Amino acid sequence: MEDKSKLIGFTCAYTPLALIDAAGFVPYRILPMGDWPDQAGQILHENLCPHIKRILDRAMQDDIPDLSGIVFMNSCDAMRRLSDAWQKVRPNDNTVLIDLPISKDDRSVSFFADELNRFAERLSQWGGDDIRPEGVENSIGRYNELAIHLNELKKRVNLGTLKDGSTRLQAIYNKAVTEPIENVLELIKQIAGEPDVIADNALPIYIFGNVLPDPEVFTLFESCGARIVGEDLCTGSRMINVIEIENNDKSLDGFKGLARATLSRPACARTIDPSNPGKMIHDVVEKAKASNARGVIGHIIKFCDPYLARLPSVREALKKEGLSFLLLEGDCTMRSIGQHKTRIEAFIEMLR
Repeated sequence: MEDKSKLIGFTCAYTPLALIDAAGFVPYRILPMGDWPDQAGQILHENLCPHIKRILDRAMQDDIPDLSGIVFMNSCDAMRRLSDAWQKVRPNDNTVLIDLPISKDDRSVSFFADELNRFAERLSQWGGDDIRPEGVENSIGRYNELAIHLNELKKRVNLGTLKDGSTRLQAIYNKAVTEPIENVLELIKQIAGEPDVIADNALPIYIFGNVLPDPEVFTLFESCGARIVGEDLCTGSRMINVIEIENNDKSLDGFKGLARATLSRPACARTIDPSNPGKMIHDVVEKAKASNARGVIGHIIKFCDPYLARLPSVREALKKEGLSFLLLEGDCTMRSIGQHKTRIEAFIEMLR
C-alpha cells in the first residue's frame, strides 16, 4: 500500500472518492468490522446505529491506519453524531463534515457542488494536490474503469460461475475502498483470467439493505443453500458505480457534474425523489425480478429509521409480485447474523 499518511478516511458510500483520488490521496473506508468491546456506548446513546458505534469502537481501539484526514457525510443523524464523537475521542485528527442533500433537484445539486468545493479546499489544506478539472476527470475515469470491472465480476457471481462467489466478491469490494485503485484492478484482472466454475443448484436470492461488509456473512448464506444473484448494499455494489457526467454539466465550472452524478447514484433509504417517492421500493422489486431471484432478504442494521420506515411498503410490493421476503436485523457482528442461521435455512427450504 502507498504511504499511510496519504490515506483519507471515510464512512459513507456517498463519499466522492474521485475527488479524494484527484487530490493524490487514497480513500480508506473505515468498515464496521472487528469484534472490539463496546466502548462507543460510553459516548453515544445505547439505541444508536451499530454501524456508527462499531466504527467509533475501531477508532477508540486505534484499529485504523494513520490518516491525513477523515470526511463524514451528513447522510443521517447517526452519522452526524459520529462526527461529533470522533472529535471527542480523536481531537487531533483532521475532520470535515459534508452536508448531503436527500434529493437531486437543481437546487440540491448546486448546494452539494459548493460542499464539494469546500471539501476540495480542505483536502488541499491537509497536504493534498491542488484539484484541477483535468485531475478530477482523470480520477473519474479511473473509478469508472474499476466499476466496470467490478460489474463484470458481479455478473459471474450472479451466474454462480465465479469460484467462492459472493464471499470473494465482498472481499474485493472491501479492498476497492481501502487500497489504491491500481492494486485492486490488478487483482480483478487476475481473477478475470480464471476459468468459470460449474454453477450449483443453490436457490437464487436477492439481498438489499445498508451495511453488510464481512465476507463471512456471504459464506453463511451460501452454507444455508442460497446463491446471491443480486444485491443492493452500501458496503457492496452501491460503493463503486460508474460516474456519468451529463452533457449540460460538462462545460460548467466547479463540481456541479460530480455533484449531480453522486446524488444520482443508486439510492439508499435516506434518499427521496420528490417526483417519485416510492422509487427506492420500486427499485428493490425490479432488481429482484431482473435477477430471477426466488426470494428476497433484507438485512437492516438495528435502529436505522430510514430503512425501518420503508420496510412495510417494501414487504407489500414484494408480496404483490409473488416474492417471499425475509427480514434480518443485525449489529455489524458475525454473532448477530449467525443467530439468524436457522431462519435463513428455513426460508430457503420453504422456497424449494
